Amino acid sequence: MTDKNTITRLFHSFEGKKLLIIGDVMIDAYLWGNVDRVSPEAPVPIVRLNKRESRLGGAANVAMNIQNLGGIPVLCSVIGNDSKGELFRELLDEKGLTSEGIITSEKRLTTVKFRVFGNNVQMLRVDEEVGHNLEDEESVALMKKVTALLDTNGVDAIVFEDYDKGVISPVLIEEVLKLAKKHDVPVVVDPKKKNFSLYQGVTLIKPNLKELREGLNLNGELADPEHIHKAVLALQDKLQVGIVLATLSDKGIYYCRRNAGGDIESGSIPAYIRDVADVSGAGDTVISLAALCVAVGAPVKLMARLCNLGGGLVCELVGVVPVNRDKLLFEALKKFCQN
Repeated sequence: MTDKNTITRLFHSFEGKKLLIIGDVMIDAYLWGNVDRVSPEAPVPIVRLNKRESRLGGAANVAMNIQNLGGIPVLCSVIGNDSKGELFRELLDEKGLTSEGIITSEKRLTTVKFRVFGNNVQMLRVDEEVGHNLEDEESVALMKKVTALLDTNGVDAIVFEDYDKGVISPVLIEEVLKLAKKHDVPVVVDPKKKNFSLYQGVTLIKPNLKELREGLNLNGELADPEHIHKAVLALQDKLQVGIVLATLSDKGIYYCRRNAGGDIESGSIPAYIRDVADVSGAGDTVISLAALCVAVGAPVKLMARLCNLGGGLVCELVGVVPVNRDKLLFEALKKFCQN
């Protein structure tokens, strides 16, 4: 068990920590309506629209989570020179998030995920995006932004938030990791398959089970703690990474930390029973909490427990939403502490 002062101090320590978030940003667009009949044109429901909503998504949702928890997020990404790009900047401004690390491209679309809900059930998702890597000049411009921010802003941690939309490239990863080492800044990663093996020597990586299997070219399921533990150790050997947080969906989180002397601290944190409404954005909350915990040097087991709790809380809400700090603190005090 953990005492209440430890939990409270940890939450206070998040305040004012500056995190640089590099990755794919997007708009999560929602169309809400009612369904009471089937189309005569095809066997599909007709959704009678009654509400539209646009939210910050992808790496921008990570920024929202970090801001809600008391940190100072700075997004570094590329959006299109289009109406959705303008909307994205407006949403940043509404939420009090800086756009100093955002670059506008004439050659890319701003990514939008349209989700259609009928009678509060998601019925369809339509993605408007491009998946190819940035043009050379765009990548150079983004790297200049990152370099300037790292050189002048006293960054406490760097987050790679990879949604495989083309912003994060091998060259960008290599250059950022060099800068991070130069400035002694920890790096945490929410990976995708394409760049998985390139995150050599980062502080923490957060794969889910699918990404863990794909990143290690494993066949079959990782069905029990022993197989998960072996896979995580293999990942640490492959990438020379200190901490792995493997998210296990409804099974919780598996954590493993290997220090410089080779000692290992590991374990499973089971998921809390929740009324799950929507799993969208849970990974964003987990990586945000992990990054803040790394920035303040939190113990790995406490980090894993908090990430597990935060990821579960946002699953109770429909759509992509950042975690509520006060609710998370209340739940942590209740579940982690003896009195």
